[in-house]
Amino acid sequence: MKQKTIRWVAKEADVNAQTVLYYERRGLLPAPRRAANGYRLYDDNAVRRIRFIKRAQELGFSLKQIAALLALQERQGASCTEISAMAASHLEDIEQKIRDLERMRQALIPLVDACPGKGPLNACPILDSLEGDE
Repeated sequence: MKQKTIRWVAKEADVNAQTVLYYERRGLLPAPRRAANGYRLYDDNAVRRIRFIKRAQELGFSLKQIAALLALQERQGASCTEISAMAASHLEDIEQKIRDLERMRQALIPLVDACPGKGPLNACPILDSLEGDE
């Protein structure tokens, strides 16, 4: 397997080189071997791992959660049950955030509707509501 530079890995994984270095510092990517000149040398597994990290981030997993997923993926004897439990917990967190956002939305709708969008600030129903003067 041919070893590649950080620039190549970053391009293939569609991230910048600083992201690759950050993932290394966070322990999400194993430290690569070094060439005689000190350059980092990566294999194709680094690209796959970075893509995994990015896809997990797109699903809202934190880097700490991603580290746990990666650790489970590499642990002998780990089961799908553990991954499923993590994903189910994360899904519940997302559903709670959706409920919270919907509650905020419902509170904001009448405020936005009540605001004429002009006039003096001391007559703004949005500011009045936030100050508790409503």
